[in-house]
Amino acid sequence: MADRIDLTGLRVRGFHGVYPEERRDGQDFVVDVALELDLAVPAASDDVSDTVHYGELAQALAAVVAGDPVDLLETLAGRLSAVCLADPRVEAATVTVHKPQAPIPLSFGDVSVTIRRTR
Repeated sequence: MADRIDLTGLRVRGFHGVYPEERRDGQDFVVDVALELDLAVPAASDDVSDTVHYGELAQALAAVVAGDPVDLLETLAGRLSAVCLADPRVEAATVTVHKPQAPIPLSFGDVSVTIRRTR
């Protein structure tokens, strides 16, 4: 599928991680998603109800990140991919979860996990 909706840089405070201080203090997580779906119908209709409403998608993803904590980014990415695939028009979803403040005692730019799930 060549058509995509991309939502990048969604920054949400969450309390995920394996260390007690991560669960206590929280940190910002950044989420990128790419949805693969046929956009011919909304392109022709110009009707938001014919596509994935990216504002509503952002709210649903943010609720997961801000919600119940998990240990692993992999688990969080899996939960986020389920949100993306909840819309039956989405054929595949690629989700990247960034943890730029990960507790690594070295200088680094980012840590992220990317998964791709298909229907």
